[in-house]
Amino acid sequence: MIDGIQFKVCGLTSLVDAEFSDRLGADYLGFILYPKSPRHVSLSQYADMAKRLPTLRKTVAVMVEPRTDELKAAEQAGFSCFQIHFRPELPLETVGDWSRLVGPDRLWLAPKLPPDRDVAAEWLPLAKTVLLDTFHEAGFGGSGMTGDWEKFARHQASHPGNRWVLAGGLRPENIGEALRRTRARRVDVNSGVEVSPGLKDHAKLKAFVLEIHRAATV
Repeated sequence: MIDGIQFKVCGLTSLVDAEFSDRLGADYLGFILYPKSPRHVSLSQYADMAKRLPTLRKTVAVMVEPRTDELKAAEQAGFSCFQIHFRPELPLETVGDWSRLVGPDRLWLAPKLPPDRDVAAEWLPLAKTVLLDTFHEAGFGGSGMTGDWEKFARHQASHPGNRWVLAGGLRPENIGEALRRTRARRVDVNSGVEVSPGLKDHAKLKAFVLEIHRAATV
């Protein structure tokens, strides 16, 4: 945590980057289990890293509409939280199954919301945390494009009982403005601090943390 702002470094594929993120104060370390992602890691790869991961940091399994067996396997692998990206037209029963399996406190919902669609009220009791990422037709997050900050701020203000995570196109150059405009207390960074997909740029990560500090202390 940096001056009251929690941050997650996502798309980690190496122990070196995970350990460096931890030293910078990252609250969450995110590992993408979605095979179509260029930052994909398998459960066996994660298991090899997990033996040496910092025990005080929470690890997040990032998944896309997982089957029950896939979610159970991620839980058994020892992840702390489960960030699930999904289409909003998915049956509510499916979202409820995820919630019952891992619990609302550990479930992060990341709905793929078109610009004209809001978070459904019936999702909110099922997950304590909601992550809003940039919508793009071709995939589930990871686009590097900046999200709708006003939409995020409106949701966070309207539903203070949930934890809201701002994601999408965040980088050292815009994180200060993003925090000022959204009043987000939790942010997610991925491509904005990379050399290439899955390989973090340590100088950019340092700069990102510094800009969080500057924005939080203004």
